[in-house]
Amino acid sequence: MRQPLSGLLSVRSFSRSMFRFAVASLTLTITAAAAQAQTQTGSILPTVTQPVAKVGKAKPIMGWLRFCGQNPTECAVDPSEPATIDLTAKDWQTLNRINQQVNAGIKAKTDQDHWGVEDIWDFAEDGYGDCEDYQLVKRKRLVEAGFPHRALRMTVVIDEEGAGHAVMMVRTNRGDFILDNKRNAILPWHKTGYTYIKREGDEGMAWASLGGRTSPTMTANQ
Repeated sequence: MRQPLSGLLSVRSFSRSMFRFAVASLTLTITAAAAQAQTQTGSILPTVTQPVAKVGKAKPIMGWLRFCGQNPTECAVDPSEPATIDLTAKDWQTLNRINQQVNAGIKAKTDQDHWGVEDIWDFAEDGYGDCEDYQLVKRKRLVEAGFPHRALRMTVVIDEEGAGHAVMMVRTNRGDFILDNKRNAILPWHKTGYTYIKREGDEGMAWASLGGRTSPTMTANQ
């Protein structure tokens, strides 16, 4: 028995509608994935977010003080430099490129395993280092690429395991972004899941408190 023409048209119309819906859904999925990939690789600028609030002064980490004694220019603050970067697409690409290159180029090793002591900050010249060493190398390369040192702040956080951890905060007109050796994606500070304790100050050797309750004495994890 032949199906009525009206029935065939209804089936064909439904099939076409379902096909269009599937194509539209696939297009949206691909577009969203591409946008996320572009953001992480630096093809497009990140969304503007609020910077982390500074709530007072804080004492620096002892490992940082020892590092500064050996590398005073790395810790000096030039008030003539901008404290934030007017972020461009080229800057964002450079941040992503250097973050990924350094993460891939250094092998994680705790200071205890590496040097036999708990907390040493250095430039991982032998290819091994822990969290703060990654960030110091990134900052050095970014300064060499033309970024203002004053806008690249070493920062102490409590990580997802409750341990002290060092990251680098890049302060921009679009918000504060975190370079981390635990991931290649550069995230706004509030999307990392970390508790923010303190960072280098903008004026001198005193650090800035970021409101976290517990201040670790070291940043010795990988």
